[in-house]
Amino acid sequence: MSLIDAILLGILQGLTEFLPVSSSGHLEILSHILDVESEDNLAFSIVLHGGTVLSTIVVFRHQIWRLLRGLFRFEMNPETEYMLKIAVSLVPILIVGLFFKDDIESLFGGGLLFVGCMLLITSLLLLFASRRRLEGRMISYRDAFIIGIGQAVAVLPGLSRSGTTISTGLLLGDRREEVSKFSFLMVLIPIIGMNMLDLIGGDLGGESLSAGVLVGGFLSSFLVGMAACRFMIRIVNRGGLGWFALYCFVAGTAVVVWSLC
Repeated sequence: MSLIDAILLGILQGLTEFLPVSSSGHLEILSHILDVESEDNLAFSIVLHGGTVLSTIVVFRHQIWRLLRGLFRFEMNPETEYMLKIAVSLVPILIVGLFFKDDIESLFGGGLLFVGCMLLITSLLLLFASRRRLEGRMISYRDAFIIGIGQAVAVLPGLSRSGTTISTGLLLGDRREEVSKFSFLMVLIPIIGMNMLDLIGGDLGGESLSAGVLVGGFLSSFLVGMAACRFMIRIVNRGGLGWFALYCFVAGTAVVVWSLC
């Protein structure tokens, strides 16, 4: 993998981690085009995800600091309640990670046809959510759990995590600004936990990528991720998901046709 390949993959990771178009699906498509195996390279995958995690922390640093201060007062308050809702949302992805990890990983070898079909499903979810007009509720514990189910299902390659969780929250009738914030904060613990497990149990000794390639991938993922995160918050608050539904439909159809030809 060259430095240019790493930067392109980092840019794509930063964009698609936050935009509702599936980072895993787009990384698989671009890796196929560039003829590189980014998903098979553990160190590179960790630094890409590390870049988007850091970008999320930077964008939501004030909210995260407020939540942590409230949590460590060790009393029930709005911040503690919010953290409990995030904990509830993590239950489905924890179950998937503990009992279905191997089954999910096998789907990443399913080829571009599977990715294209999942992009079409993402398109439908975004379309339904963009047409949802009744909203205004705060996220409840029940809603947090259902949104968590959406996150667990969205581990499938081609099914957008942010698109699925945001669409689920909007379809439940939750406030747009609350749904976007909750969607981006709830993913921090699973991604950090996954990367820590990979670092502890993964085989990094066989990686052959240079430091420059890893740094290039990290920086491009981090910088583009910050811009994409802020952009996505504005888009959700303004109700502009319909354009992403159209994009996913076009991209999914193109990938399916390409795979079948």
